[in-house]
Amino acid sequence: MENRILRFGGDIGLADRSVDRSLERRRRTYAAEVRKLIDASFERVRDTGRLEPTVGEIVRAAGLSNKAFYRHFRSKDELLLAVLDDGIRQLSSHLRLRMTAAVSPVGQVRAWLGGMLDQALNPEAAAATRPFARSRSRLAELFPDHVRDSERQLTELLRDAIAAACECGELEAVDAERDAATVYQMAMGWVERSLAQTTPPDRDAAQHLTEFCLRGLVRNSQLRN
Repeated sequence: MENRILRFGGDIGLADRSVDRSLERRRRTYAAEVRKLIDASFERVRDTGRLEPTVGEIVRAAGLSNKAFYRHFRSKDELLLAVLDDGIRQLSSHLRLRMTAAVSPVGQVRAWLGGMLDQALNPEAAAATRPFARSRSRLAELFPDHVRDSERQLTELLRDAIAAACECGELEAVDAERDAATVYQMAMGWVERSLAQTTPPDRDAAQHLTEFCLRGLVRNSQLRN
């Protein structure tokens, strides 16, 4: 009886491993499908300059089917939310890389601002960002929690830099969380307005905004002490 129990237990272990392998293969297949849909959507949005590609356009560009689309997303808006989140993650990585090269926390704040404003100043980045900037409020209305969580990836980078500046004495004690949110809203507002214009954005205006934000953080820290 004991030997049979041991053999039976071994058989169950092999079965579990077979199931795990099957599930892992399916997971990889599904992950690849989602990646194709996101990339295809981004390319359509960037190339057309509008946030309204049809599901048919997306699946054709991805080389997939409607069935594959609806296996992963309940609507086109849900897919576009995933595209926005993917873009914010890439922007977050880009900002982190720029900030790493700065020699001080205040330098990191400046690098963060430069990277954010570059989304309008850099023609290639602007072409990719413009459709999402124009429709950000609609996606935020449809998916407020998801958009807020995605954007938190950007504000947390800035918050940590402001907090580090306080710790090393570059700034007096401030409310890093609220200040980061305020600076983010100013930077994003400038980017959105710049992308909505038909004329190229003003680099001098971008530099003025950067200096204004930095002066505001210094003044804000002085007023609180």
